[in-house]
Amino acid sequence: MKSRTKEEIAAACGMCTRTLRRWFAMHRAELRALGVSKYAKRLPPRAVEFVCNQLVIDEEDFETCGMYTRSH
Repeated sequence: MKSRTKEEIAAACGMCTRTLRRWFAMHRAELRALGVSKYAKRLPPRAVEFVCNQLVIDEEDFETCGMYTRSH
């Protein structure tokens, strides 16, 4: 896994960013142990892996969410 923004994670699992922030608040202790501050915009790879495991997100979900598409 590579680092991801909270917006990318929300789009990959099909939820709005506010709902994801609430989920993060409920799991703040685990995320803090992984080095994520309350105000972090980008999550490190270990934290992304934890979130993806908890929310059942695959790497393909990031590619198919369509949030960032290249026109090349």
